[in-house]
Parts: sequence; structure tokens; C-alpha cells
Amino acid sequence: MTRFPGAVTIITTRTPEERRGITATAVCSVTAEPPSLLVCVNKKTGTCAAIAETGRFNVNLLPDPSHDLAMRFAGVGGVTGEEKFAIGEWTDDARGVPLLANARVAFSCEVTEKVEAGSHQVFIGRIVDIHHGDGAALVFEQSRFHRLQPL
Repeated sequence: MTRFPGAVTIITTRTPEERRGITATAVCSVTAEPPSLLVCVNKKTGTCAAIAETGRFNVNLLPDPSHDLAMRFAGVGGVTGEEKFAIGEWTDDARGVPLLANARVAFSCEVTEKVEAGSHQVFIGRIVDIHHGDGAALVFEQSRFHRLQPL
């Protein structure tokens, strides 16, 4: 799977107690009508439990460069929960779910379906709002971050 390149995202949500988030590359569009996408989240994470509880999540496509932020939300250095949000410029969408201010694009989603798949929970979310940013997206492949360059 390391040979399969993926856009680097941070999936966020908020419970009444705290913000939660994880780095993910397992994100893709599902349908144009209604606009929806899916995210695959490890069932052992607090983020997975929070999405299941609230039925809401945001997908923040990371701009290049932001590999430090990606590593932080991947849990490098033992950072967890609310601590992850100490770096980066975070705002909230209309539902109170965290958005990365400089995200290349951020999708606000409401869960419409969930499916267990081995160690992960697959959430399908209907896109309820989109926030556009500028710049190139960050990509991960063969255990390294990469820049997209036009051909």
C-alpha cells in the first residue's frame, strides 16, 4: 500500500468535550449527487469514536508544505486529543467542527452510512459545505511526503 499515493488530509470532529483529529490518506469521493465522500478511520482512535457519536466530520486537504502538521496529527511524539490543535490555524465551520484555515480545500460532512471493514470504520459523509483555499496539495507515497508538479 505504500506504493499507492494519496492526498494527505486531516479528518476532524468535535464532541462537547474536545476537538479530535487524525491524519489520513484513505479518503475519496463517492458520488456527485448527492455530493459525498468516504473516510476510513481506525476503530481504535478517539476520532473514530467521536465521529460515530456526533455524526459529523471535516476533511481538510493539507497544503504543501505542512508535513509537520500531518505528522503531529498522525500521533508522532505521543501528542493526542486537543494537544494536536496547538499548531496550525484552526477555525470552526457553522457546526463547530474544526477547519484548517489554510487547507487546500475542506469538506464539511454529515455521516449518512458507516461500515466496519477490519480494523477500520468507513464513514460515508454527505458534503454540506466546502471551503476553498490556494496552493498545491501535499501527497504521501512510499512512506514520504511529495509535492505535486504539473507535467
